Amino acid sequence: MSEPSLAQRSAGTVDFEIAAHHCFACGELNERGLRLRLHLSDGRCFTQLALGPEFEGWEGIVHGGILATILDEVMAWALVAQDAWGMTARLATDFRRPVRVGQAIRAEGWLAGTRRRLLHTEARIVDAADGQLLAGATGLYVAATPAQRSELKKRYRFRLVDGTETGADPATEGASTGASRAGASRAGASRAGASRDGPPAG
Repeated sequence: MSEPSLAQRSAGTVDFEIAAHHCFACGELNERGLRLRLHLSDGRCFTQLALGPEFEGWEGIVHGGILATILDEVMAWALVAQDAWGMTARLATDFRRPVRVGQAIRAEGWLAGTRRRLLHTEARIVDAADGQLLAGATGLYVAATPAQRSELKKRYRFRLVDGTETGADPATEGASTGASRAGASRAGASRAGASRDGPPAG
């Protein structure tokens, strides 16, 4: 069985790599998933996309559960941006306006505060054209222990391109590293005991 390919994600001021995986939100191997293309910058995570009819609830309207998944994902990856991996304990979502199928949107998540191993996050989805708020969320994540964080990085071969993180063996890199295709999924490294099979998201 061949080694999983590494996808290189350009993430604003932070470039990182992660092994291909099946996460519904960000997994490149999940043909039925969202395949979010995630970006990490200044301790935040963001993604831009337009959702197709396969993700609708009411006709022409994106299902609220899909929007909640995106919000959870960018909050979870905002933690990764600060090397504070964790799994979702609570997620509260406010839907302000309907998101239309095919509408260009931007989702952004960030760390709002910490208390011991509890990480408080916030996120929003806005119209990519005019910035109008469409949905917002708050989350509570339980931080992974140093041992769990190390194991997750190794499992998903996660590393920063500049080499400051060592989730992958440098000897196995090179030809297997390539640019992720447009529309590829968000990078993820599922947390120990997390509710999803991909990376960080809750």
